Amino acid sequence: MVGVVVNSLAIVIGGLIGLVLKHGLSERLKVVVMQGIGLSVIVIGLAGALKSNSTLLLVMSLAIGGLVGSLLQIEYRLDLLGLKIEKRFKGKEEGSFAKGFVTASLVYCVGAMAIVGSIEAGVSGNYDTLYVKSLLDGVTAIVFAATLGFGVLFSSVSVFLYQGVIVVLGILLGNYMPDMLIVEMSAVGSVLIMAIGINILEIKRIHVGDLLPAVLVPIVYYLLLYLF
Repeated sequence: MVGVVVNSLAIVIGGLIGLVLKHGLSERLKVVVMQGIGLSVIVIGLAGALKSNSTLLLVMSLAIGGLVGSLLQIEYRLDLLGLKIEKRFKGKEEGSFAKGFVTASLVYCVGAMAIVGSIEAGVSGNYDTLYVKSLLDGVTAIVFAATLGFGVLFSSVSVFLYQGVIVVLGILLGNYMPDMLIVEMSAVGSVLIMAIGINILEIKRIHVGDLLPAVLVPIVYYLLLYLF
């Protein structure tokens, strides 16, 4: 769990720096930097998605995951959670907490590095990927917090819980997860990363939260293959 703790702390530290610098950054600078991050997120997501060995599984995962997520209203519940926390911690950032919390949580939790890094940490105790992710998340948190407010800091809790669960699963199930499964889970997560980049650029609103179950579909697929 060392890598997960470092990742969470990096977000908090980066977020605090962002809040301090918030009034020292011009609106135009914030917009330009966010656009740069949005483009980078899309490129990173595209690179990961292209590693999939089964386009059919990728499409099927997104379709089934989107259906399940919509029925469970995951994105709505994430927004609701953010709003509830916002009411509890009202302050100067009122009105921006939910957006910062949800956006940052999705960016930090969904994707190849979060999945693969956490699995590596659980299976082999290798924290290298999570350390690199911590650096990237910390830098991104500076801009996110300066732009979206203090809700970004609370996304560290989402990161700790989400990646912590994957690490524990990696410890318990790591020896039973084939490399192909990890690749396909990462590819699906990378597509969602692309969607987040599109949302950041405000090209079109994509309900990434409702698509989150798609990352788990490859597990069910390979489990069925194993059983039958």
